[in-house]
Amino acid sequence: MKFVYVAFAMLLVVGACSEKKKLPILGNRAAVERLIDGKLQIDTLYATVADFSLSNQDGKTITQETVKGKIYIADFFFASCPTICPIMKKQMIRVFEKYKGDTGILFLSHTIDPEHDTIALLKDYATRLGSDGTQWMFLTGEREQIYELAEKGYYATAMPDSLEPGGYVHSGGFILVDGQRRVRGIYNGTDEKEVDQLMLDMDLLKNEQ
Repeated sequence: MKFVYVAFAMLLVVGACSEKKKLPILGNRAAVERLIDGKLQIDTLYATVADFSLSNQDGKTITQETVKGKIYIADFFFASCPTICPIMKKQMIRVFEKYKGDTGILFLSHTIDPEHDTIALLKDYATRLGSDGTQWMFLTGEREQIYELAEKGYYATAMPDSLEPGGYVHSGGFILVDGQRRVRGIYNGTDEKEVDQLMLDMDLLKNEQ
């Protein structure tokens, strides 16, 4: 009998260890009551990135339907940025090269200077970074929409600031978003170790989905 108890305890330990780690879901959440088959059930409603409509470097319209069911990385930049953007793009290239050709993963880089960063300029910028526009897209649109997306959708900073080099201030984060448009992690895009962790977490998220 003692052996049975020990064996059972070992099974519990193995079962606990075999549970896959899941990434947190960031942002606000709300409890929603639903009546199913006459029984009241409470579901958790998580924050998601709002609907959007932007243009990529080829002039194609990119919306929430483009990313539906896909894991994607979002970030914010401007082409004339003299500070953190070159470092961020160097790190993003590392991530892009690892997942290049994976149809379940996209990269969305949003310009915060749409007046200067025209579609033609973004096309050239993307080409120089090795993007053909299908998996890694450089997006532009109405300034207000981009700033609102940054703040409310991706928990990022993006705004003009005359005191900053280049005239803008923005977060250097790489934002990991799942197939339901829920933010699952934010990583410092200028820190190689954090970007390494991002790629590990992307693999976890792929297994989860």
